Amino acid sequence: MASAVQTVCGEAYGARNYSAMGIILQRAIILHLGAAVILTFLYWFSGSFLKAIGQSESIAEKGQVFSRGIILQLYAFAVSCPTQRFLQAQNIVNPLAFISLGVFLLHVLLTWLVLFVFDYGLVGAALTLSFSWWFLVLLNGLYIILSPRCNQTWGGLTVKAFKGIWPYFKLTAAYAWMLCLETWYNQGLILLSGLISHPTVSVDTISICMNYLNWDLQFMLGLSAATSVRISNELEAAHPRVARFSVIVVNGISIVISVVFSAIILTCQEPLSKLFTSDSEVIEEVSSLTPLLAISVFLNFIQPILSGVAIGCGWQAVVAYVNLASFYVIGLTVGCVLGFQTTLGVAVS
Repeated sequence: MASAVQTVCGEAYGARNYSAMGIILQRAIILHLGAAVILTFLYWFSGSFLKAIGQSESIAEKGQVFSRGIILQLYAFAVSCPTQRFLQAQNIVNPLAFISLGVFLLHVLLTWLVLFVFDYGLVGAALTLSFSWWFLVLLNGLYIILSPRCNQTWGGLTVKAFKGIWPYFKLTAAYAWMLCLETWYNQGLILLSGLISHPTVSVDTISICMNYLNWDLQFMLGLSAATSVRISNELEAAHPRVARFSVIVVNGISIVISVVFSAIILTCQEPLSKLFTSDSEVIEEVSSLTPLLAISVFLNFIQPILSGVAIGCGWQAVVAYVNLASFYVIGLTVGCVLGFQTTLGVAVS
């Protein structure tokens, strides 16, 4: 849903309609908080949902404990995402990076204390995550209110945010649909791995592999966000050639990053696995999947960038149908057939 902020605010910034940006931000936060309320029920009863789709008792129980612990994080996420897109649309990137780095370092310290010193387990980890996200929201909010760079775009709270909220909701629904299809696919693979033989090992293995993939994906999403902002700004300013050149440049950068990450994964198979687990069986399974994972990391360079281009151009609805066909009709179907009808197991993911 936050990608709508990225597009609309980017267009407003490119057209120098600065006063509209603060209204768009508030409108987005209202809708996001409404969505968070709906998702709260799913988080709270996640254990029953996991059991209903065939997950084991232990996985469902632990999943519910963690999900309930991050409900507060859900609401922080609802505020943080549009706030970050609001700042990115104004090309305010360095302050965001420094704030995120500071919160990340604090989060690492708190997580270490909670898990290894006080031994609070899953609940402690979840609540620490929620605290870190709310701290990030606080710092971003203070920056918007106090920074002179946001004087023209943030005019304070206004009831204008409630006007035109339905058309904006219809717009953001297409954006949410596009990105949810991308995200849910990866989560669906983890859920399906819990239905394969030896579910604990399978879930651990695919989760670690997804972490590797997400490391690369975070860089790609950063480039995607930069691309979407650049595209929306330049198109609204009637500079299509600059927008086209930006796409070429960012694709070149993404290829280099993916090659580096693929090389790291191939050369550091076992050490990387030991960062996540000490289980020798899981480490061995992850190592056997590393070549396939490296290929996936390399091929993943283009898709997030094209999504960023789509967001910048406002083509989310079209991309949503493409994602539905490629990820679910083709990818998930083939994965289920190979995963359950052959001995490949999680390798098909």
